[in-house]
Amino acid sequence: MIKKYWKTICLSIINVLIIAFLFVAYGPFTNFRDWWITTALGTGNHQYFARVLYSEDSIRETLDRNRTSEFNEDTDANLIVFDTDPKTQFSSIYEEQILKRDPDNDLYKVVEIQEREFSGFMLVIYDSTRIELATSRNISRGGQQLTDLANDFDAIAAINASGFSRSLTTGALTPVGTVIRNNRVESIGGSSFMGGGLIGLNNDGVLILSNQHGGQAVSNGINHAMTWGPFLIVNGVSANLRGNGGWGYANRTAIAQRQDGIVLFLVIDGRGSNGSRGASIRDLVELFEKYGAYNAANLDGGGSSAMTVHGELLNEPRGFGYIGERFLPNAWILR
Repeated sequence: MIKKYWKTICLSIINVLIIAFLFVAYGPFTNFRDWWITTALGTGNHQYFARVLYSEDSIRETLDRNRTSEFNEDTDANLIVFDTDPKTQFSSIYEEQILKRDPDNDLYKVVEIQEREFSGFMLVIYDSTRIELATSRNISRGGQQLTDLANDFDAIAAINASGFSRSLTTGALTPVGTVIRNNRVESIGGSSFMGGGLIGLNNDGVLILSNQHGGQAVSNGINHAMTWGPFLIVNGVSANLRGNGGWGYANRTAIAQRQDGIVLFLVIDGRGSNGSRGASIRDLVELFEKYGAYNAANLDGGGSSAMTVHGELLNEPRGFGYIGERFLPNAWILR
């Protein structure tokens, strides 16, 4: 008799859970649907998760509610005015975190990011001319983890940069879009499925966000660049967002520059790393607004997101089914 009732109770609980899930997934409230679809489609290899539960019509409707509009203008380098004078008075805690320099370190500082639902690290760089794009010396054989890549280039700090595809036969990595190093086009691939365009630094250390092709960018003084997106802020104007901005919630890496020339490297943990849910595109825009970013762009995220300082990995990279650094084609480094 007891076993009979126990089976009935278990079946009842399972039925309730199924009904609850169906209500959440297909009911009148779209929060779960938006999170599930945009997060799945924001991954490189697991977009099928969205189509397991939803039709193409539902996916299109969700993406229309959650998207980032593309910018029609490029960065105006003349609007960046470098200011090297140390400040002692600050208008907000965010400005103080940026402008109050660490003792005996005029090159950079690390700021820990702790928001309500996500956490990570921001590297504040006071001399942007010390930043460059470093390409893995093993890119044809599968790339390098960020800590190894940074060590090869004697980098003080580094973050991951390009999205990429991997050859199933040789393991070689192909960066998405254009890669420019030392005023030379190193490779040209396809466009980024995340939108955006060319993300680079010119010879004066100004962060340039544009839709120029490689040769045009080099002729216009772009020293180092790679392709990804979306662009988050251009010339002080934030992206026009709907919902979470598309691409869901995940580990994130991003780069920005304030109007005073200070560059910000940002990495946000996700997928449960250090208790962080990950950040949306809207989260990145709002965070950069707090820190006074004038130009900002999203870089490759997910399991690739990583930051290292003096050989120490600051965050916890995490992909689907694994924890640890991914092998990368290139990185933004501070030397």
